[in-house]
Amino acid sequence: MAKLEIKNITKKFGDFYAANNISFTAEEGEFVTLLGPSGCGKTSLLKLIAGFHVADEGEILIGGKNVNFIPPEKRNTAMCFQSYALFPHLNVSHNICYGLKQRNIAVDEQKARLDVAIRQMDLEIHRLKLPSQLSGGQQQRVALARAMVTRPDVILFDEPLSNLDTKLRESVRFEIKQLSKQHNLTSIYVTHDQAEALAMSDKIIVLNKGRIEQIGSPQEIYHRPINRFVADFIGITNIAEASVQAVGNGKYFAKSVFGEFEIQSDAAPQAERVYLCFRPENAELVSSDSDKPNKITVKVAHTAFMGNLTEVQGVVSNGGQQQMVRLQLTKFPQLNADGTLTFSIDPQAICFLEAVQ
Repeated sequence: MAKLEIKNITKKFGDFYAANNISFTAEEGEFVTLLGPSGCGKTSLLKLIAGFHVADEGEILIGGKNVNFIPPEKRNTAMCFQSYALFPHLNVSHNICYGLKQRNIAVDEQKARLDVAIRQMDLEIHRLKLPSQLSGGQQQRVALARAMVTRPDVILFDEPLSNLDTKLRESVRFEIKQLSKQHNLTSIYVTHDQAEALAMSDKIIVLNKGRIEQIGSPQEIYHRPINRFVADFIGITNIAEASVQAVGNGKYFAKSVFGEFEIQSDAAPQAERVYLCFRPENAELVSSDSDKPNKITVKVAHTAFMGNLTEVQGVVSNGGQQQMVRLQLTKFPQLNADGTLTFSIDPQAICFLEAVQ
């Protein structure tokens, strides 16, 4: 495996920026996810790394070597496609060995690598089957085995689980993550699924309109988004404009449609007026006379039982303004007589976003 470095990569198609001055690093053995909505440039960036596109500007380095003008077949990368891209006329063994044959690997070595891959992917009883005789999950494992046997410096995943049902997707993503760690694979994984990115990644790169919005660990991206796009795209969040005043020692006082909040944060706000946010699970149901900080009273419009939690949707009113909020509870709540619930928001869970323009 090798370190991947993307330095100031730009790629345009006409007037459209697929990548606009993109820079990031994937360390050896690191699992990096490119996350963003459709059309944000994540697949185009993957194709730049693979060599299917040539960058207009910038450098792509694999193992310290500039590969900008090296053709795909000589970059020692491997790709797992959304459609699996298995040869329909070849059985499982021949599909897995295809890349080895193209590289003129000795027959004995091909067999040895095949046997290991078959065992690791639990495909022993499927060796001689054609792709049409396999389930979606089995086809995905064949595609992954085919990529891994070539021992690539970097392995690239283009939404490989999008064609699988929910239960199978959870199982296969665990297998991909486990195998990546076992074999110290440098992995670049493209998805639009936030839950998938949070569950699998060492590092997440959030993309929007060809630009990087934020780079960080899953915990950083989820708990400390830096702007409204990231906060809103990753999971569910409640966002409002606020006037902020510093108190000292990382403490701040904020006024918003939510009311008056005490905030404890290591990150200082960018201006006196910023956007702030908090996640639904950071609200604790309390009594209306509780002395806990950051109380909000929610006029409940809808509750939804979700199995392991109940989602509450409602309206907060303050100073003639109203704001919709979404909150989560582990138990189904008993509403007050006036149809409201009172919540306390954790001061350390409130996050400052960008300045209000």
